[in-house]
Amino acid sequence: MPALISVIIPVKNSERELGRCLAALGQSHYKDYECIVADDGSNDGSAAAAARHGCRVIECASSGGPAAARNLAAREARGEILFFIDADVCVRPDALTRVAENLAEDPTLDAVIGSYDDSPDSPDFLSQYKNLMHHFVHQTGNEAATTFWSGCGAIRREVFRQYSGFSEDYRRPAIEDIELGYRMTADGRKILLDKNLRVKHLKAWSFWRLLKTDIFDRGIPWTELILRDSNMPNDLNLQISQRISVALVYVMLAAVGAMAVHFRGLFLVPLLLLLVLLLSSYWFHDWHTTRSRVRLLAPIVLTFGACIFLAWRHHMLALIPPLAVTLALLYLQHRFLRESRYRRLYTALTGISTAGTAAFIISFMPQHPVIVLPFVILILVLFINSQFYVFLLGRRSFVFVLAAIPFHLLYHFYNGISFCAGSVMYWTRRKPQTLRTKTADRPADPAK
Repeated sequence: MPALISVIIPVKNSERELGRCLAALGQSHYKDYECIVADDGSNDGSAAAAARHGCRVIECASSGGPAAARNLAAREARGEILFFIDADVCVRPDALTRVAENLAEDPTLDAVIGSYDDSPDSPDFLSQYKNLMHHFVHQTGNEAATTFWSGCGAIRREVFRQYSGFSEDYRRPAIEDIELGYRMTADGRKILLDKNLRVKHLKAWSFWRLLKTDIFDRGIPWTELILRDSNMPNDLNLQISQRISVALVYVMLAAVGAMAVHFRGLFLVPLLLLLVLLLSSYWFHDWHTTRSRVRLLAPIVLTFGACIFLAWRHHMLALIPPLAVTLALLYLQHRFLRESRYRRLYTALTGISTAGTAAFIISFMPQHPVIVLPFVILILVLFINSQFYVFLLGRRSFVFVLAAIPFHLLYHFYNGISFCAGSVMYWTRRKPQTLRTKTADRPADPAK
């Protein structure tokens, strides 16, 4: 007899996304499931949307965050398997079947997690970039997972209850699922990363929202968790290659800072133009996909204006015409990439123009051997992360990869900030009992 699966979805003011999430869930091939929606104090129509789809709606007494909402729903669940998904994801029709089969085929398996797919819903650049990076990280991670993921993760009900569920210390969407996974793996529990268990992410990212989430809701608390448990596995975002990349980015920035102080505008102007060349791919991508172009117009005009002014001030106006030609090609690329017979030709033309313009800009830098240092470090970072860039190239376009480079470097930069801030916060408020699993609420080993 198939196992009953309890699908648990926390929600807060996400009526539109929840409707799509539940519609996709309704297309599941696996029918022996119940759906419980935990409403964490919504003031929109989220609860009504859940009721329309036949879900059991549980109202949280107070807004305590998704961890508390999931725990509340789990206490009411009847299924042998608890399948947690976010309100802004759409499962595939085979998702529940994969969960049931994985846990049925291996009685020693305690939990299974999936990943986002490689076709994010929101068309803007940042949403595409962020979700594709998540997909890549999970698809290249170890199948023997060291963490849990509540965006698309299933766990046996008795195991979840033995660990008292998610830590409700996290009152915002943060790393409550990672923390649960750390407690489980510390006890030798088995978690599988099923790379074919995928969901479509509906979330649209903004720049400031991405920074806030990655630093304050992920990076800093994850650092505190690593220090608490003295556990930094070589997996997912914590791979050794990523740690090396963070260190190299800071060395590169130190070199750039030294060059800027010594050579001043002779170094900074070409550097700014190179950055504009990369960011223009991001701006033009969003220009053709967003409905509101007003928010993009000001930074584009101001940045290009600053480039022309600085080039004029430092006698480098010769840089502007080739830059303008390349920017025009990047602007028009959305038209030609739709025509399959022109796609390869236009991609090659854009690539040659971009590379040529970049080389021309670099030639205007001071003729001193030390100038090559930051570029050598940059090439090393790009080489270390080449798998990711090749992956992006296979899923998107060359100009998309160009736009991803500064954001990926920024990602490594603020990961370093997050680690330093998290370390300071951990050591300043450290308690004598550092490992939660050593406290009285640690679950008993079922094998004893």
